[in-house]
Amino acid sequence: MSPSVSPIAGRPPSYRPLLIADGVRSARHRTPNKVALAQGEHKFTYTQLIDRFDRVSQAALHDLGLKKGDHVALFAPNIMEFLEIVAGIASIGAAAAMVPPGVTAPEVEHICNDSRAKVLFVHKSLEDIARAAKLETVKRIIVIGKDYEDWLMRARGIEPTGIAIEEWDTFCIPYTSGTTGKPKGCLLSHRSRVNAFFIQASEFSCYSPDDRALAIAPLYHGAGFAFAMAPIFFGGFTEILPKFDAEVVMRKVDELALTNMFFVPTYFHRLFALGNKTLDKYNFKSLRTIQSNAAPLLQATKEQIVDYFGEGLLHEIYGSTEAGLCSNLRPPDQLRKTQCVGLPLPGVEFRVLKDDGTPAPANEPGELWTRSSMGFNGYWQNPKATAEAYDADGWLTVGDMGMLDDEGYLYIVDRKKDMIISGGVNVFPREIEEVLQHHPAVQEVAVIGVTDPEWGESVTAIVARRAGESASEAELLEHCRKNLARYKLPKEFKFMDALPRNVAGKILKRELRDMVNKGELK
Repeated sequence: MSPSVSPIAGRPPSYRPLLIADGVRSARHRTPNKVALAQGEHKFTYTQLIDRFDRVSQAALHDLGLKKGDHVALFAPNIMEFLEIVAGIASIGAAAAMVPPGVTAPEVEHICNDSRAKVLFVHKSLEDIARAAKLETVKRIIVIGKDYEDWLMRARGIEPTGIAIEEWDTFCIPYTSGTTGKPKGCLLSHRSRVNAFFIQASEFSCYSPDDRALAIAPLYHGAGFAFAMAPIFFGGFTEILPKFDAEVVMRKVDELALTNMFFVPTYFHRLFALGNKTLDKYNFKSLRTIQSNAAPLLQATKEQIVDYFGEGLLHEIYGSTEAGLCSNLRPPDQLRKTQCVGLPLPGVEFRVLKDDGTPAPANEPGELWTRSSMGFNGYWQNPKATAEAYDADGWLTVGDMGMLDDEGYLYIVDRKKDMIISGGVNVFPREIEEVLQHHPAVQEVAVIGVTDPEWGESVTAIVARRAGESASEAELLEHCRKNLARYKLPKEFKFMDALPRNVAGKILKRELRDMVNKGELK
């Protein structure tokens, strides 16, 4: 038994909680001198990484005076220190609330104060924003840079002992993206993350000790963190990129012979914007898996991915911070199942319910509920929201509208909060967005409902056209008319150079509605 885990009466001697740091320790015992984590020229072997985990734990205990149940906040871009701070803090039973690096001082304020963080770790590039925030519970700010390294090196690299950490204790607290309101803290347990790692390993077959991954997505995001940490948990290798650069990604795939990469849909658009002449300079034949998550992958983009990278690589995963990974559309189904996110992952159950709580028939939409061992512990200090997310039997919903076909495959119709009710009829924006995205002049599109005295809500499409394109409202409407029922047709089109997105790449529809209501879009 690990010295960090106290024996618990009534449990068999074989009992060992599922803790993330213990997976990395196991890998250290197998390959102590293997490089586990890298960022550019900076590299940590498994021995060095565990040493840094333990120094964070010891410094948190003895210098910061943190104890089990306490919270800290972490405000940093994609850096190597991100993983060690989260894992080291979690190894003493505390948890890090993750602050997205693109936010403003009031947003830092909200997350730090809401989580009741006692300490704020902030990257030196973000220090001015952090110090402008009015922090109520933070007693100390540690700047990641020389100050952090000095703080770390004063501690001993010894595994903490005598702290009974259960697998269901909170590992970290990512905050939801806040596209429909103020971000809420999601309490994610060690158990939920470790189970997700094993499911990833079984489903994607790219997390062995011989596999190499690229961490591109934001680490503060639940999925971004999971897909960066999972390779290390199983003894592989992860390279962290500080930000997404399409050509750098392809160069890294070639140079490091990477076997897998995790993308959000926005990244594919940037990648293909390079053009085949640039892309073809790099060898991607080492890739065995490309995973996409965090937002719906439009069918036109899927077809482009399969056409360029070939069949047998692309997996589209549906999930959420709260529910974890839920489904996967495997490579053989990518072109067979249009606008589909696949079958439940191992250990996951689905049900789709109508408004009256009865099961929706096949091919009819309803609210999606999931149940698995990957669900979150609830929203921090928000029992009302937690009660709305879970029912008495452990089924969880995040408000997504789904549909199951005759084979049990899942289709995400839309967010329940994004559904438009126009003239008493339900209209799902994603269906309209899929149609418009297939128009050659459309770079990206968002469909929203705008308050209308006659219709209740009118369907409005906000379009960003491709460079050099000038498709008119009449042309786009005619394109929709060929593919959509009359009641689904946009009543108005508005144009922007680029749609607003949060740092996770999700389009901010609430912001778009505000802009339309204020008359800021033409």
